[in-house]
Amino acid sequence: MIVTLNDTTSAAVGSRLVSLREEGGAVALGRVLTLVILADDERSAEQAIRVSNVASHEHPARVLAVLPDADGAGRAGLDAQIRVGAHAGASEVVVLRPYGGAGSRPDTLIMPLLLPDAPIVTWWVNTPPEAPSKDPIGQMAHRRITNSIHCADPGAVLATLRENYSPGDTDLAWAGLTMWRTVLAAALDEPPYEPVTAVKVSGSSSHPSIALLAGWLALRLQVPVTMVADGHDAISGVILERASGPISLNRGQGSTVALLSRPGRPDQPVNLPQRELENSLMEELRRLDPDITYGEVLTEGLRLVEMA
Repeated sequence: MIVTLNDTTSAAVGSRLVSLREEGGAVALGRVLTLVILADDERSAEQAIRVSNVASHEHPARVLAVLPDADGAGRAGLDAQIRVGAHAGASEVVVLRPYGGAGSRPDTLIMPLLLPDAPIVTWWVNTPPEAPSKDPIGQMAHRRITNSIHCADPGAVLATLRENYSPGDTDLAWAGLTMWRTVLAAALDEPPYEPVTAVKVSGSSSHPSIALLAGWLALRLQVPVTMVADGHDAISGVILERASGPISLNRGQGSTVALLSRPGRPDQPVNLPQRELENSLMEELRRLDPDITYGEVLTEGLRLVEMA
């Protein structure tokens, strides 16, 4: 069901949400958090809502999608849309479209719609503010999710996020590395348990996950780590040098399978597709405490990486 409210207020939207639950016999007890989506345009907002609808089956939430302030032809106001049922997954979705200056302080628009006593997660779909924790909505949030992958200059965005990092910040490019980190850690947890002497990470020079993976390896292994740009669309491979020979994990362009090679053992295919945005968001919503490892990698690990 989709309910459209034109020239309305946040309080009126909240009242309509209550009446919809009463009419449908549903309750909000299953909503575990409020997810605030901040998008630059309608298209980005709709894509983020589709992703959150998938994630809602694991994390039912109240989703508040806030669009930028539009031209109001001399008058300020708010249009809104409420989506429930099949149009909202296991969540309830509110799309807020302010105009004429009503959206100059989006935090005031969402405050009447926040679930009481529930965690708040903010997701900047496009370019985030320089300091997410100092943003008016970011100050309310327990977790602040950015997505440097979708930014015009991911490297510059990561550098800015690093300089302004605060516990509770995270990036979907980091969640996209979980399987790579798992496979590499498992490979090092096997005989002969030799120390790694050097690391090379290769892939797309514009993909932020490569820098984060290289930073994680540099921080954890305390060895020289080099990034190599090879024209791949994402991460293409990792080589861990050891005395008995290298451990390598390589994935071809567009492939969902990587090849794990270790000295004295048969090569092993590993299912390692590029991670869907829905899965990355679900992982980030599983924890509402600060991701200490991400913070260390962003603020310390990235400084240890060299570019070939």
